[in-house]
Amino acid sequence: QVQLVESGGGSVQPGGSLTLSCSASGITLNYWAVGWFRGKDREGFACIGKDGYTYVGGSGEGRFTISRDTANNTVSLQMNNLKPEDTAVYYCAAAREWCNGMTYWGKGALVTVSS
Repeated sequence: QVQLVESGGGSVQPGGSLTLSCSASGITLNYWAVGWFRGKDREGFACIGKDGYTYVGGSGEGRFTISRDTANNTVSLQMNNLKPEDTAVYYCAAAREWCNGMTYWGKGALVTVSS
């Protein structure tokens, strides 16, 4: 059974940083594209391909970084200069090729940015 689990969520003040991690069981994330999504509409904004190519768009551009830790079978999202509008539930998901049409989803981690 495949499971993705997000961790590292929490509360932070505006301007602060958080790192979310997506860990997997049942699949090896190296062989999958992994993306980060947020909100009730699960808006996608970051993806790392099987070849290591990365994309961060939308409001995360210039502030968020996506990366892999192959030894630990995880994908991380480093978030800097967080803003109140970044408050959301963040989901990671895996796809076979690129981050459109995700196959597996985590249950989400809440990030709250507030003073």
